[in-house]
Amino acid sequence: MLHFIRFPTDEINNFFDTSKKIGMADSLSTVCATGGGANKFKDNFKNELNIKLRQCDELASLIRGLLFTVASNNNECYVWSRRTEDEQCSTQEYTFQYNKYPFMVVNIGTGVSILIVYGPNNYKRITGSGMGGGTFLGLCSLLTGCDTFDEAIELAANGDNFKVDKSVQDICGGSYSEIGMPGEEIASCFAHMNSKEKRAKVSKEDLARSSLVNIANETAEKARIPALYEKIDRVCFVGNFLRGNPIATKLLSHAMDKRSNGSQKAIFLKHEGYFSAIGCLLSIDE
Repeated sequence: MLHFIRFPTDEINNFFDTSKKIGMADSLSTVCATGGGANKFKDNFKNELNIKLRQCDELASLIRGLLFTVASNNNECYVWSRRTEDEQCSTQEYTFQYNKYPFMVVNIGTGVSILIVYGPNNYKRITGSGMGGGTFLGLCSLLTGCDTFDEAIELAANGDNFKVDKSVQDICGGSYSEIGMPGEEIASCFAHMNSKEKRAKVSKEDLARSSLVNIANETAEKARIPALYEKIDRVCFVGNFLRGNPIATKLLSHAMDKRSNGSQKAIFLKHEGYFSAIGCLLSIDE
């Protein structure tokens, strides 16, 4: 059985202190690690705990861990149904054919990496974005004064992004039917904030909601285009940005479905932020 814990990297010194108290270094000489921190903190682990970090490639670990998890757990994957209807939307289990290729993985952490998986050991990163979870928290911290990701998500859950963003209806007075744009679609992010009067009325919750909505929409569009080009209909969204964040998963699902006319399915996984860690652990046998 695996147990997952998490903490922000700015708490690394507290982690070292706790590890010393519980005698972690007494029973370990090497720890598998991946991601940017595996390189950034390798000297700290050696100096503080006398533990060597065995560094594993992050994206290779991600794919290895994801394939292992969906093959081992039939209940890992889910999709959203009726996601635009708050009272009726729900998650449904999804049977992911992990041995059917290709499929796309969109990893949303501090930034975004988008990969196409052609086989168990055959993948490539095709694009990415600097607008990810770090952008969301950074914007929310600047705009609302919040300190943590969980606080930012709580604010967003109670906000209305259309008090911040301009819709097609705000600009056109209704839908732009000639090009198929409904009135409720966002026309310009944060555009209401050009008005001093509207800035005076907007809430922290509205600002957080707008930040979240626009990061999710941009990520979906970034994924949709290469998926269309590569004729991929299954897009797996993973990463810690999605942890405890049903607003984002519903937004991503809706955006992918709408912009692809239903040809692309947004798939989510219950252990969304831990696949690189699982894949890194599996590398012990290599």
